Amino acid sequence: MNATALPQHVSAGNGGRSARRRSAGRSTVKLIVTEAKLFVREPLGAFFGVIFPAALVLILGAAMPGFDEPSADIGGRRPIEFYLPITLALAIGTVALVNLLNALAADREKGVLRRLSTTPVSPIRLLVAQIVVNVAALLLGSGLALLAAVLAFGVEARPDVPGMLVAFVLGSASMAALALLVAAFTPTSRAATGIGSLVYYPMLFAAGVWTPGPLMPDAVRRVADFTPLGAASQALQDAWSGDWPQPLHLAVLVGSTVLFGGLAAKLFRWSS
Repeated sequence: MNATALPQHVSAGNGGRSARRRSAGRSTVKLIVTEAKLFVREPLGAFFGVIFPAALVLILGAAMPGFDEPSADIGGRRPIEFYLPITLALAIGTVALVNLLNALAADREKGVLRRLSTTPVSPIRLLVAQIVVNVAALLLGSGLALLAAVLAFGVEARPDVPGMLVAFVLGSASMAALALLVAAFTPTSRAATGIGSLVYYPMLFAAGVWTPGPLMPDAVRRVADFTPLGAASQALQDAWSGDWPQPLHLAVLVGSTVLFGGLAAKLFRWSS
């Protein structure tokens, strides 16, 4: 054997793998761009995922008497300050159980995932693209809600920043895993919308969207603490107040992510 044959062979193999990685990276980027365009072309989903959290903060602050004034019921804090983390939880729930779930169910029902499974472009890349787009929408919607609270009502942020990031990431992961699980056993987009709604609205209640946590009956609040969005909301509220989230809430978020994600991985099929 030629002394240079082995190095050349190894170099060619490495070059082939590098070329495949570059090709995979380019195809994933193209899928992300395509999914972003599709996201924007769905005005209802884009509104609720990006605009609605900030709009809700502005509407509540302007329409509800005393919403911008200190309240003894919540320890002298202004309701607008207390409600802002709840709005972030609302954004997480909406993006996961409305936008992401409907996109996954529609792609599978239309056969997009099945067709991709027969091509060099893996359906997993499409899932990655959808998650990237929806996470970007979630970050944008949350940022707009924070900006609206600061500019319109002078809300001063003194959060525990690491705790806020941990609560936000774990809350998003747990709700995305739940969306994947619902998509795994719903054969059509209509079924996904119906089941997603049955999960979505109780989750919003647990998160305190209609009745903030301190105003909930104790028994209801204890149940809410063990739901993904309820735990995320409480963790975000603690971090927003400058405290580290309670271990119980973080444990619920980690456990629900592992449980829902594991079940989704076992049950999910590329075609209905």
